[in-house]
Amino acid sequence: MNSLKILQNEVDKWIKSHGGYWSPLAMLGAVMEELGELSREINFREGFKPKKENIKKHSIGEELSDTIFALICIANHYEIDLQEEFNIILKKYSERDFNRFR
Repeated sequence: MNSLKILQNEVDKWIKSHGGYWSPLAMLGAVMEELGELSREINFREGFKPKKENIKKHSIGEELSDTIFALICIANHYEIDLQEEFNIILKKYSERDFNRFR
């Protein structure tokens, strides 16, 4: 399955039609911003921190997707095939941690 490759191509087309990629450090800043928003939504959902009335509601799925989009931008900038890398990581976890969590 090449789902990540398809996503990378879709993000690349969108970015190139909207002004191009930012600098790597700016893209990393975007990842950190999105992770912060994801963290906030999880805190709200788990009841650790109640949401203020004036804060717009976002879903955890939306924030995860924003984070993935920002990460894909970095991968595309560095010409990293995320599908290939993800397959390597799955193999690594399957072999290294085969009996670890049973």
